Amino acid sequence: MHQEIAIALDRQDYQMASQLIQAIPMSDPWGKLYLGKLQAAQSDHEQAEQTFRALLQEDYGPKIAQAAREGLKQLQDHAQAVRQAKLSQATANPEQTQIGALILEPLPTDAKTEAALKFAKIMQVEPYTARMLIPSRGWRLYRIGPIGELEMYGQDLQAAGIPNFAVTMTQVQTLKVHQVCYIQSSQPSPEVLVSDHHSQQTNSFRFQWSDVTQRVEGLVPIFEKVVDRDPRGKLQRKEKTQDHAQFCDLHLPQKGCILRFYDAAYQFNQGIKLTEVDQETSWANWRGLTTLLTQNLPHATTWADFTSFADTAVEQLELLGAFESYINLLRREDSQWDQAFHLYSSLAMLKQQV
Repeated sequence: MHQEIAIALDRQDYQMASQLIQAIPMSDPWGKLYLGKLQAAQSDHEQAEQTFRALLQEDYGPKIAQAAREGLKQLQDHAQAVRQAKLSQATANPEQTQIGALILEPLPTDAKTEAALKFAKIMQVEPYTARMLIPSRGWRLYRIGPIGELEMYGQDLQAAGIPNFAVTMTQVQTLKVHQVCYIQSSQPSPEVLVSDHHSQQTNSFRFQWSDVTQRVEGLVPIFEKVVDRDPRGKLQRKEKTQDHAQFCDLHLPQKGCILRFYDAAYQFNQGIKLTEVDQETSWANWRGLTTLLTQNLPHATTWADFTSFADTAVEQLELLGAFESYINLLRREDSQWDQAFHLYSSLAMLKQQV
C-alpha cells in the first residue's frame, strides 16, 4: 500500500493517492507521512507543515523522523525560493529600489502572541524576538531598505493582521517645512512669520486654523559631554542629557507644508503676547504658546509618541542616508535626534495622505 501511494504521488495522481491514504488506519505513521507529502504536493503548505511537525512530536522511530524533517526542509526551500522570486520582482523597477522605511504600528498586548507567530514566519525570526519587535504603543522603525522589498513584506504583514506602512526617503525630503519665528496674529485668520531654513530670510505666512489637520509634539534631548567620576573615583568623559528642546509641528496638507514651532527658535518677545506677565520664563512662554494652539485646534489629531519611536530609530538613521532635519539647535555636535523628530513628523504627514 505504501509503495502504491508513493507511485501515485510521483505520477501526480493526487486523487488516487488520497484514496489510498484514507484506506490506511490513522494509527499508521506512514499514512500520516504520506498525507503530509500529499498536502505539500497540492500546495497546502501550512497543513503539510503541521502534519510533519506532529510526526516529530511523536516517537515513531528514526525513519519517520528523518522523513518528516526532509519534508519540512523541502517546504522551507520552496518558501525561500518563492520569497526570492517575489523580492526580485518587487525590486525589478528602478523606482522600487529607492531607500525607504518600514514602520510597525502598535497592536494590543492580548493580540501579540498570535501575531508574533505570523510575524516570525514572514520575517524569518524567532517567535520571542517577533513578540519583542511588535510595538504595544507608538511606532517602531523596523526595517530600512529598497521600498519594493519593504512594500512586499508590508503586504504580507498586513494580510496577517499586523498593521504597518512604508514610505520612501524621497517622499520625506519633498515635504516643505517652515520654521515659525512668531505668531503675528491669531484671529480671525492666523498669520505667522516664518524663516527659510537655509537663507534665514523671513516672510509672512497666512492660513486658517481649519487648514491644520494634525499636531505633532516631542521633546528632543540636548546632550553635552561632561566629566564625571566612575564608581572607582576615576575621571571619565561621557555624554549626558542636559536639557530638552520642545517641538510642535502643525500639518497643513492642503498647503503641502509643515509649520514647525520650537522653543529655541521662537521669538517670544515678538508678535502676539502669550503670557500675562512680561519677561516670563521660557517654559511659561512655551506653555502659553501650546495653550493658544490647543484652544484653536480641538479638531486636530495629536501625535505625541515621539520618544518611543526615536528609541527604535536613532541607531538606524545612518542607513537612510543624509537628510535635512530643518532644526537649528545650538550644539557642539549634530544629533540624530533632530532627524528622528523630523522623520516622525514626516511619517505622520505622509500616512495621512495615503
